[in-house]
Amino acid sequence: QVQLVETGGGWVQLGGSLRLTCGASGFVFSSYAMSWYRQAPGKERELVANINNGGGITNYADFVKGRFTISRDNTVNTLHLQMYRLEPEDTAVYYCNRRTAGDLGPGYHWGQGTQVTVSS
Repeated sequence: QVQLVETGGGWVQLGGSLRLTCGASGFVFSSYAMSWYRQAPGKERELVANINNGGGITNYADFVKGRFTISRDNTVNTLHLQMYRLEPEDTAVYYCNRRTAGDLGPGYHWGQGTQVTVSS
């Protein structure tokens, strides 16, 4: 069974850093593109970053470019989101997502989410 577990969230002040981790199991991790999404209170879930199955191709939402880095380690089935220079607007629940086999969009498998809170 596909399982995705996000960890690493917490509380930081403006300008701080956090590293989120998504542990994956139940599927061939290296075969799938992965994404980080986030959802702030009262807002729709939005895409933060994508990474292809091999890890060599990434893309980011404009609002995090230059501040966040998505990466993966296929040897241990983990996905990461390194976040620098955090802003209050980054406050949200961050979710790991397994994209569709053809990377056509988000898949049906999500983690439980991890809360990131950025204080001004």
